[in-house]
Amino acid sequence: MESAAFEHTVQPLTEHNGVLVALKGSIDAHNAPQLEQVMRELIEQGNRNIILDLSQLQYISSAGLGVFMVLYEEVQEQGGNVLFAALPEKVLTVFDLLGFTQLFQFFPTVTEAQRYLTSEQSEAAND
Repeated sequence: MESAAFEHTVQPLTEHNGVLVALKGSIDAHNAPQLEQVMRELIEQGNRNIILDLSQLQYISSAGLGVFMVLYEEVQEQGGNVLFAALPEKVLTVFDLLGFTQLFQFFPTVTEAQRYLTSEQSEAAND
């Protein structure tokens, strides 16, 4: 059976030392390694804050969630954030069933995730 592909776009968020990554399609065991490679390259490029726009994601398997878990740990170790935005209800349900909603930060929109980064950077500047 042919694996459904996912597509991604990357938009720099220079004011947040990061990127906005929009994912579209499905992430499963067959294409999760491709997602992991994309995310590792972004981290290696020095991006410390990653907002994942999942509004166009139709499906994610446990393999895809595993990629996000590794990504989260690596970015956290470097003092950054991985924020999830605009998840469709059925995708959010998968995150919730596996307890990921207790671990990750979720925002209803990309704009709200960006506001969070802005407020966090303002707080850090005042420390």
